Amino acid sequence: MENETVKFTRECEAIQVPNGTRMTIKEGTNALITQALGDTWTLVTSNGEMIRIMGRDADAIGQSSKSSPADTAVATEDPKEMEEQVWDTLRTCYDPEIPVNIADLGLVYRCEVSPLEEKNYRVEIDMTLTAPACGMGDVLKAEIETKVAELPGVKELNVELVFDPPWDYSMIPDAAKLTLGMM
Repeated sequence: MENETVKFTRECEAIQVPNGTRMTIKEGTNALITQALGDTWTLVTSNGEMIRIMGRDADAIGQSSKSSPADTAVATEDPKEMEEQVWDTLRTCYDPEIPVNIADLGLVYRCEVSPLEEKNYRVEIDMTLTAPACGMGDVLKAEIETKVAELPGVKELNVELVFDPPWDYSMIPDAAKLTLGMM
């Protein structure tokens, strides 16, 4: 699937890399798939723009839709269950250059779920990047905002990009280190 050239068969929402701007890709646009991880595809269009599309738009590039946690999530009265749904969602978010999700990389510093009215929640997430100069912050933040907001019961959401404490390799769990060939 990666390094496959595709043509958009319909108009499609995308997130521009690295600035995180939401944009619309026109039907007929040609693109090269550069990564397909989680439930997103990273592509480079024929005019040189790097973009990401969500799994719900897979058909626009002739791919099979990948399910996301929001597809099977149910409204819950239990904040712990909601927090687990949020973590499951975060595990579908990938930096286009790293084949391990942001949660397993240790890039999520805080995920706090607070109950509002019946079966509704406020979710607050603090995340960081592997390096302060990484240009993917806005893209990852936009992806998290889109995916977590789709969970049933999420009524308020705040995602903050933080750099204290600075991230380092010691924050990667051993299982992810094995995936990255670091052990």
